[in-house]
Amino acid sequence: MALVPYVENVVPALSKLQNSSARFHFASHDIVIAQDWRTLGVAAVVWDAAVVLCMYLELGHVDLKGKVSIELGAGTGLVGVVAALLGAKVTITDRRCALEFLSNNVKYNLPSDLWESVAVSELSWGEGLDRFPAGGFDLVLGADIVYLEDTFVPLIQTLQHLCADATVVLLACRIRYERDTKFLTMLREQFTVEEVYYDKNRDIHIYKAGKQLPRSDL
Repeated sequence: MALVPYVENVVPALSKLQNSSARFHFASHDIVIAQDWRTLGVAAVVWDAAVVLCMYLELGHVDLKGKVSIELGAGTGLVGVVAALLGAKVTITDRRCALEFLSNNVKYNLPSDLWESVAVSELSWGEGLDRFPAGGFDLVLGADIVYLEDTFVPLIQTLQHLCADATVVLLACRIRYERDTKFLTMLREQFTVEEVYYDKNRDIHIYKAGKQLPRSDL
């Protein structure tokens, strides 16, 4: 969600993030995602969590056909593009300064007959939520959006607004720090949460969440 200014990275393992594009094959389509680390920082890089979430969606664990979905903190748009290719109606969101870059990736990688099923929209968590239908989504997607502690409260507020009782939330992330575990603790206060997938090679977890339903009196 947050944009970070470019800093030359001396870690060889991260040198791929400075490539101008990244190529993938999902949903029987070749996908070419532009990257722009120097200008937009973390918002314009394909992170492992996005790749793993796309793999999970492609495995068919979630029925996407005709589902009304929204991706939070989309960055390059890879997850939203794959969800659309798999049959979902997707609203792909990020902060305003990333939208032109995001829109270009989405349009480039989707056949023209799918353009009407996808919308790119500004969303800063916790702000202007009335522009999105309360409880209006079947599926909420997020890849590597849990890393800034200051965003945890507005992110959970956003999830509360977007989710109906039956909405499924899928969050893919790497647990890097204690604060990431803190987010999961906060999320469990409002949602049921379970880990549904773990990619050992990339050290990426996928968590499935849903609104806690009121307990009926016995």
